[in-house]
Amino acid sequence: MDVRLLEATDDPEELICRAARNDYMSEFVADQTFPETMAEIDGETTREKQETLISHLLDHGHFGPFEHPHATFAIEGVSRSCMAQLTRHRHVSFDVQSMRYVSFDHVDPDAVREGELVVFPPSATDPDWVGRNQKTGQVDEETVEKREEIFADTVADAVESYQELLELGMPPEDARFVLPIGTKVNIVMTMNARMLMHVADMRAAADAQWEIRGMTEDVLDLAAEWCPITFEHYEEHMRNRKNRLSP
Repeated sequence: MDVRLLEATDDPEELICRAARNDYMSEFVADQTFPETMAEIDGETTREKQETLISHLLDHGHFGPFEHPHATFAIEGVSRSCMAQLTRHRHVSFDVQSMRYVSFDHVDPDAVREGELVVFPPSATDPDWVGRNQKTGQVDEETVEKREEIFADTVADAVESYQELLELGMPPEDARFVLPIGTKVNIVMTMNARMLMHVADMRAAADAQWEIRGMTEDVLDLAAEWCPITFEHYEEHMRNRKNRLSP
Protein backbone atom coordinates (compact mmCIF):
# COMPACT_ATOMS: atom_id res chain seq x y z
CA MET A 1 0.00 0.00 0.00
CA ASP A 2 1.19 3.50 -0.84
CA VAL A 3 -0.66 6.67 0.23
CA ARG A 4 0.37 10.10 -1.06
CA LEU A 5 -0.98 13.63 -0.89
CA LEU A 6 -1.69 14.74 -4.46
CA GLU A 7 -2.98 18.25 -3.87
CA ALA A 8 -4.38 20.29 -1.00
CA THR A 9 -5.60 23.74 -0.04
CA ASP A 10 -2.73 26.12 0.62
CA ASP A 11 -2.65 27.58 4.16
CA PRO A 12 -5.61 25.47 5.28
CA GLU A 13 -5.54 26.74 8.84
CA GLU A 14 -5.55 30.37 7.78
CA LEU A 15 -8.67 29.54 5.77
CA ILE A 16 -10.24 27.78 8.77
CA CYS A 17 -9.56 30.78 10.98
CA ARG A 18 -10.82 33.32 8.43
CA ALA A 19 -14.04 31.35 8.01
CA ALA A 20 -14.54 31.02 11.77
CA ARG A 21 -13.85 34.71 12.46
CA ASN A 22 -16.36 35.67 9.76
CA ASP A 23 -19.13 34.35 12.01
CA TYR A 24 -18.40 36.80 14.82
CA MET A 25 -17.22 39.98 13.08
CA SER A 26 -19.07 42.98 11.72
CA GLU A 27 -16.19 43.63 9.31
CA PHE A 28 -15.87 41.80 5.99
CA VAL A 29 -13.00 39.28 6.25
CA ALA A 30 -12.10 39.70 2.57
CA ASP A 31 -11.24 43.35 3.24
CA GLN A 32 -8.83 42.51 6.07
CA THR A 33 -5.34 41.15 6.34
CA PHE A 34 -5.03 37.93 8.29
CA PRO A 35 -3.37 39.66 11.27
CA GLU A 36 -6.30 42.11 11.39
CA THR A 37 -8.77 39.25 11.33
CA MET A 38 -6.99 37.55 14.23
CA ALA A 39 -6.31 40.68 16.27
CA GLU A 40 -8.78 39.84 19.06
CA ILE A 41 -7.64 36.23 19.48
CA ASP A 42 -5.33 35.39 22.40
CA GLY A 43 -1.69 34.73 21.54
CA GLU A 44 1.57 36.55 20.97
CA THR A 45 2.24 35.23 17.47
CA THR A 46 0.03 34.36 14.52
CA ARG A 47 0.72 30.67 15.17
CA GLU A 48 -0.35 30.98 18.82
CA LYS A 49 -3.52 32.79 17.79
CA GLN A 50 -4.32 30.02 15.30
CA GLU A 51 -3.73 27.40 17.99
CA THR A 52 -6.07 29.26 20.36
CA LEU A 53 -8.88 29.59 17.84
CA ILE A 54 -8.62 26.13 16.27
CA SER A 55 -8.50 24.41 19.66
CA HIS A 56 -11.54 26.40 20.77
CA LEU A 57 -13.46 25.43 17.63
CA LEU A 58 -12.69 21.72 18.00
CA ASP A 59 -13.35 21.64 21.74
CA HIS A 60 -16.73 23.33 21.30
CA GLY A 61 -17.91 21.31 18.30
CA HIS A 62 -17.80 24.21 15.83
CA PHE A 63 -16.78 22.06 12.86
CA GLY A 64 -18.17 24.10 9.95
CA PRO A 65 -14.95 26.06 9.30
CA PHE A 66 -13.08 22.77 8.82
CA GLU A 67 -15.20 22.02 5.73
CA HIS A 68 -13.45 24.69 3.64
CA PRO A 69 -9.93 23.23 3.15
CA HIS A 70 -9.74 20.11 0.98
CA ALA A 71 -7.07 17.49 0.39
CA THR A 72 -6.71 14.92 -2.39
CA PHE A 73 -4.94 11.62 -1.73
CA ALA A 74 -3.72 8.92 -4.13
CA ILE A 75 -3.84 5.38 -2.74
CA GLU A 76 -2.12 2.46 -4.42
CA GLY A 77 -2.69 -1.22 -3.81
CA VAL A 78 -5.60 -1.61 -1.41
CA SER A 79 -8.03 -4.48 -1.77
CA ARG A 80 -11.47 -4.08 -3.25
CA SER A 81 -12.71 -5.13 0.18
CA CYS A 82 -11.03 -2.06 1.66
CA MET A 83 -12.38 0.06 -1.18
CA ALA A 84 -15.93 -1.10 -0.44
CA GLN A 85 -15.60 0.06 3.16
CA LEU A 86 -14.02 3.37 2.20
CA THR A 87 -16.55 4.33 -0.46
CA ARG A 88 -19.38 4.08 2.06
CA HIS A 89 -18.33 7.57 3.13
CA ARG A 90 -20.67 9.47 0.83
CA HIS A 91 -19.19 12.92 1.53
CA VAL A 92 -15.82 11.87 0.08
CA SER A 93 -15.20 12.09 -3.67
CA PHE A 94 -13.61 9.04 -5.31
CA ASP A 95 -12.11 7.88 -8.56
CA VAL A 96 -11.37 4.17 -8.61
CA GLN A 97 -9.20 2.21 -11.03
CA SER A 98 -11.55 0.49 -13.44
CA MET A 99 -11.37 -3.25 -13.95
CA ARG A 100 -13.56 -2.81 -17.02
CA TYR A 101 -10.84 -0.89 -18.85
CA VAL A 102 -7.69 -2.08 -17.08
CA SER A 103 -6.87 -5.75 -17.58
CA PHE A 104 -4.25 -7.71 -15.66
CA ASP A 105 -3.20 -10.06 -18.42
CA HIS A 106 0.50 -9.27 -17.80
CA VAL A 107 0.57 -10.52 -14.20
CA ASP A 108 2.39 -13.81 -13.58
CA PRO A 109 0.05 -16.07 -11.55
CA ASP A 110 3.08 -17.38 -9.68
CA ALA A 111 3.92 -13.81 -8.60
CA VAL A 112 0.43 -13.55 -7.15
CA ARG A 113 1.57 -16.10 -4.57
CA GLU A 114 4.10 -13.48 -3.43
CA GLY A 115 1.53 -10.73 -3.03
CA GLU A 116 1.37 -9.19 -6.50
CA LEU A 117 -2.12 -8.07 -7.56
CA VAL A 118 -3.89 -9.54 -4.51
CA VAL A 119 -3.60 -8.37 -0.90
CA PHE A 120 -2.61 -11.13 1.53
CA PRO A 121 -4.25 -10.68 4.95
CA PRO A 122 -1.87 -11.07 7.91
CA SER A 123 -3.88 -14.02 9.22
CA ALA A 124 -2.78 -16.03 6.16
CA THR A 125 0.82 -16.08 7.38
CA ASP A 126 0.88 -15.03 11.06
CA PRO A 127 0.02 -17.79 13.56
CA ASP A 128 -0.52 -15.23 16.33
CA TRP A 129 -2.75 -12.84 14.38
CA VAL A 130 -5.98 -12.00 16.22
CA GLY A 131 -8.86 -10.76 14.12
CA ARG A 132 -12.22 -9.33 15.04
CA ASN A 133 -14.49 -11.70 16.98
CA GLN A 134 -11.51 -13.83 17.99
CA LYS A 135 -10.18 -14.14 21.52
CA THR A 136 -6.92 -15.59 20.31
CA GLY A 137 -5.28 -16.27 16.98
CA GLN A 138 -2.77 -18.80 18.22
CA VAL A 139 -2.44 -21.75 15.87
CA ASP A 140 0.48 -24.07 15.22
CA GLU A 141 2.96 -23.56 12.39
CA GLU A 142 1.56 -26.43 10.36
CA THR A 143 -1.92 -24.88 10.42
CA VAL A 144 -0.75 -21.44 9.34
CA GLU A 145 1.40 -22.97 6.58
CA LYS A 146 -1.70 -24.73 5.29
CA ARG A 147 -3.65 -21.48 5.44
CA GLU A 148 -1.00 -19.71 3.39
CA GLU A 149 -0.86 -22.54 0.86
CA ILE A 150 -4.64 -22.61 0.36
CA PHE A 151 -4.89 -18.83 0.14
CA ALA A 152 -1.98 -18.43 -2.28
CA ASP A 153 -3.09 -21.31 -4.52
CA THR A 154 -6.67 -20.06 -4.62
CA VAL A 155 -5.83 -16.50 -5.65
CA ALA A 156 -3.23 -17.67 -8.18
CA ASP A 157 -5.77 -20.06 -9.72
CA ALA A 158 -8.30 -17.22 -9.92
CA VAL A 159 -5.85 -14.94 -11.73
CA GLU A 160 -4.87 -17.72 -14.12
CA SER A 161 -8.55 -18.41 -14.87
CA TYR A 162 -9.13 -14.69 -15.42
CA GLN A 163 -6.30 -14.52 -17.93
CA GLU A 164 -7.54 -17.64 -19.74
CA LEU A 165 -10.97 -16.06 -20.06
CA LEU A 166 -9.39 -12.94 -21.57
CA GLU A 167 -7.53 -15.12 -24.07
CA LEU A 168 -10.85 -16.76 -24.95
CA GLY A 169 -12.25 -13.37 -25.84
CA MET A 170 -14.28 -12.60 -22.74
CA PRO A 171 -14.34 -8.83 -22.08
CA PRO A 172 -12.43 -7.67 -18.99
CA GLU A 173 -15.63 -6.33 -17.43
CA ASP A 174 -16.98 -9.90 -17.36
CA ALA A 175 -13.79 -11.88 -16.81
CA ARG A 176 -13.12 -9.86 -13.64
CA PHE A 177 -15.98 -11.66 -11.90
CA VAL A 178 -13.65 -14.56 -11.10
CA LEU A 179 -11.06 -12.36 -9.34
CA PRO A 180 -11.05 -12.34 -5.51
CA ILE A 181 -12.26 -9.44 -3.39
CA GLY A 182 -8.64 -9.04 -2.28
CA THR A 183 -7.62 -7.85 -5.77
CA LYS A 184 -5.63 -4.63 -5.49
CA VAL A 185 -7.01 -1.34 -6.75
CA ASN A 186 -5.81 2.27 -6.93
CA ILE A 187 -7.96 5.13 -5.64
CA VAL A 188 -7.95 8.92 -5.73
CA MET A 189 -10.05 10.52 -3.01
CA THR A 190 -10.80 14.08 -1.97
CA MET A 191 -12.30 15.25 1.31
CA ASN A 192 -12.42 18.29 3.53
CA ALA A 193 -10.68 18.44 6.90
CA ARG A 194 -13.87 17.82 8.87
CA MET A 195 -14.69 14.74 6.82
CA LEU A 196 -11.14 13.49 7.24
CA MET A 197 -11.58 13.58 11.00
CA HIS A 198 -14.88 11.71 10.68
CA VAL A 199 -13.28 9.02 8.49
CA ALA A 200 -10.45 8.72 11.01
CA ASP A 201 -12.94 8.37 13.86
CA MET A 202 -14.50 5.40 12.08
CA ARG A 203 -11.61 3.80 10.23
CA ALA A 204 -8.59 4.36 12.48
CA ALA A 205 -10.46 3.00 15.49
CA ALA A 206 -9.23 -0.12 17.24
CA ASP A 207 -12.23 -2.12 16.01
CA ALA A 208 -11.70 -1.17 12.35
CA GLN A 209 -10.45 -3.78 9.89
CA TRP A 210 -6.64 -3.90 9.75
CA GLU A 211 -6.21 -2.78 6.14
CA ILE A 212 -8.41 0.31 6.19
CA ARG A 213 -7.02 1.18 9.63
CA GLY A 214 -3.48 1.15 8.24
CA MET A 215 -4.53 3.23 5.23
CA THR A 216 -6.25 5.79 7.46
CA GLU A 217 -3.21 6.06 9.71
CA ASP A 218 -1.14 6.89 6.61
CA VAL A 219 -3.68 9.54 5.61
CA LEU A 220 -3.52 11.03 9.13
CA ASP A 221 0.28 11.23 8.93
CA LEU A 222 -0.04 13.28 5.73
CA ALA A 223 -2.83 15.39 7.21
CA ALA A 224 -0.60 16.23 10.18
CA GLU A 225 1.93 17.76 7.77
CA TRP A 226 -0.73 19.59 5.75
CA CYS A 227 -2.91 20.89 8.60
CA PRO A 228 -0.68 20.53 11.68
CA ILE A 229 -2.52 22.48 14.39
CA THR A 230 -5.83 20.81 13.62
CA PHE A 231 -4.56 17.25 13.51
CA GLU A 232 -2.23 17.63 16.47
CA HIS A 233 -5.26 18.67 18.51
CA TYR A 234 -7.27 15.83 16.99
CA GLU A 235 -4.62 13.26 17.95
CA GLU A 236 -4.20 14.58 21.49
CA HIS A 237 -7.79 15.35 22.43
CA MET A 238 -10.29 13.78 20.02
CA ARG A 239 -9.13 10.30 19.02
CA ASN A 240 -10.54 7.30 20.88
CA ARG A 241 -13.30 9.36 22.49
CA LYS A 242 -16.78 7.89 22.86
CA ASN A 243 -18.66 10.37 20.66
CA ARG A 244 -17.47 10.26 17.06
CA LEU A 245 -17.52 13.30 14.79
CA SER A 246 -20.50 13.32 12.43
CA PRO A 247 -19.90 13.97 8.72
